[in-house]
Amino acid sequence: MSETTTRPAPGAHIADPAALGLGAFALTTFVLSVVNAGIVPDKVEPVVFGLAFAYGGVAQLAAGLWEFAKGNTFGATAFCSYGAFWLSFWWLTGHTDLSGAGADVNKGLGVYLLAWGIFTLYMTVAAIRVSGAVLLVFVLLTITYFLLAFGEFGTSSGLTKAGGYVGLLTAIAAWYASFATVVNVTFKRTVMPTLPR
Repeated sequence: MSETTTRPAPGAHIADPAALGLGAFALTTFVLSVVNAGIVPDKVEPVVFGLAFAYGGVAQLAAGLWEFAKGNTFGATAFCSYGAFWLSFWWLTGHTDLSGAGADVNKGLGVYLLAWGIFTLYMTVAAIRVSGAVLLVFVLLTITYFLLAFGEFGTSSGLTKAGGYVGLLTAIAAWYASFATVVNVTFKRTVMPTLPR
C-alpha cells in the first residue's frame, strides 16, 4: 500500500504580491493623473519621477517577480510590464532629450501610449477571469491610455485632461483592489468584495 503525499501549490508560502503591485500602480498613477487632468500645473510633473522609479517601477517589478514564484502568469505579466512602463516613463521624461524631435515629439509619445493601450486591451480580456475589481482597473486603464495617446496625436489638451480624470478613476479602482487584498488576507475572510471569477 503506497502513501499519497499532498504537496502544497507552488509559492503557497509566499504572501500575495498583488496588494503591493496594485498599491504601487495606484499611487503612481494617481499622482501623474492629477497632473494630466490639470488639477495641478504640469510644471510640477517632476514630482512623479521618483515615484515612477521607486514605487511604480521597482516595487511593481518586485511584485511581478513574486507572482512568477507563485505561478501566476497574469499577475507576473501585468506587474513586471507596468513596472517596466514606469521605469521607462521615468527615463523618457526625466533623462531623455526629445528637443531634437521638434513637433514630431507628440507623434512619438502618441505611439508609446498607443502601444501600452494595445497591451492593456489584451490584458483586459484575461482580467475577465481574475476578478471584477481587477477587470475594472484594466478597463479604465485601457481607456486612459487611448485618451492620452490620441491627446498626443492631436495635441489636444482636452483629451489629455480626460485621460487624466479617467486615470484618477483607474487609480481609485486599483487602490480598492489593493485594499481589499490586504484586508481580506489580514482578516482571513472576505471583508471587501472583489467579485472573484
